[in-house]
Amino acid sequence: MVFVLNVDGAPLMPCQAVVARLLLKSGDATVVRVTPFTIKLAREPETMHVEELTLGVDAGSRKGGFGVTDADGNVFYASEVELRQDITKKMDRRRKYRRSRRGRKCRYREPRFLNRGNSIKAGRLPPTLRSKIDAHAREIECIKKLLPIAGVVIEAGTFDPHALANPDVLNDPVLYQRGLQYGFNNTKAYVLHRDDYTCQHCKGRSGDSKLHCHHVAWKSNGGSDRPDNLLVLCETCHLGVHDASIELNARGKRKGSLHHATHQNVINKRLLERYPDASETFGYITKTHREHLGLPKTHYNDAI
Repeated sequence: MVFVLNVDGAPLMPCQAVVARLLLKSGDATVVRVTPFTIKLAREPETMHVEELTLGVDAGSRKGGFGVTDADGNVFYASEVELRQDITKKMDRRRKYRRSRRGRKCRYREPRFLNRGNSIKAGRLPPTLRSKIDAHAREIECIKKLLPIAGVVIEAGTFDPHALANPDVLNDPVLYQRGLQYGFNNTKAYVLHRDDYTCQHCKGRSGDSKLHCHHVAWKSNGGSDRPDNLLVLCETCHLGVHDASIELNARGKRKGSLHHATHQNVINKRLLERYPDASETFGYITKTHREHLGLPKTHYNDAI
């Protein structure tokens, strides 16, 4: 399949490779792009047939899927864009270089005051989020330059970070307001009460009354501060665990992150704001269509 542009650069319906080869050989078209292969007509065609194509967008925080179909379900375009995850790391490196410059003998630069206006302006987004949203928008605009898109459909389901962290709230909505640690001053007080103020290894046989909250998955190994990774131990047993003389059977949890779910919610909202004429769909609809067609789970298949 070869993408075709009119004389004025407007996208037309794509053609087969053999047709494009004949147009190029006769001089009626020229190559304007190799990837994806696109030709531009040298003169206005006598007849034009342009269908109304729909662009589907499966927005994501790690990858984004895009697909173009017609009313009969024929696929004209499918792509998957891998989004950058290194923005924060690169900005931290730039900050390190900028700060190290202050201790070197460099040219004098007059001090600046209140020069961070970008960080306080309304509607500001962090660089990582801005990069992901712009990556989706670039692909949408690129597709619109290749095919006659009549409408855009964006999968804009939202995630519930609270339910992802604690699925029990789905069965007991009161937990949205109270949570598991309701009535306790902090996590340590909750864990002590949960374990009945008793060492979970020796059950008080050591005679040590000083209790600690031990991270089952150590913090130095990325262990979480959540109660499901904390265990009450007496000081004697706690020291024994860290000295490797005592081995616990409990399994802890590493520190999890819900930033991708949060990013997904922001990306969906901003894409709908940037494309107000786009229609909205949801994950259960795209899943039903994908399973009906017998397609595997991919971002571009969800977009189709």
